[in-house]
Amino acid sequence: MTTWTTTQALPDTPDAAVLLRDYLAEMVRRWHGRPERPGEVDAALAESPSDDLAPPTGLFLLARHDGRLAGCAGLRWRPGWAELTRVYVRPQHRGAGGGAALLGAVEAYARAAGADRIRLDTRSDLVEARALYARHGYAEIPAFNDGRYAQHWFEKLLPARVDGAVAAR
Repeated sequence: MTTWTTTQALPDTPDAAVLLRDYLAEMVRRWHGRPERPGEVDAALAESPSDDLAPPTGLFLLARHDGRLAGCAGLRWRPGWAELTRVYVRPQHRGAGGGAALLGAVEAYARAAGADRIRLDTRSDLVEARALYARHGYAEIPAFNDGRYAQHWFEKLLPARVDGAVAAR
């Protein structure tokens, strides 16, 4: 039996930095349809920094699969809701439930912080991500931002917690 665990980390810690670099390298490769070129990942890191994925403006989670560093996800706090970003599972760990583990963890953190919904944007070429979100109750919504790479927008309403139990909103 395999296990997934998630822990909070600051985005500038070594494990987080490795996963963020892996994530953006894949985003560059998929966007351009070719291997990344020298400097492109560094440029993507500079264009889209992750330093706000730390208290008080957000959080960053690392996922481990059977103890091995395997994925990440971030949340940015917005008034009343949370924005999901940087969801990534390393290729060798895909298909083993890592995306579901990360979504479950970020949803629990968002709910505990008082968010009533999670929103995200993604690209058309990230078909696996869009399918993951749909499988886990995220519905496509009209654009809520004008992000350069945003082509699809999703939202999931989070049930409220009442006396330790989850209640419908």
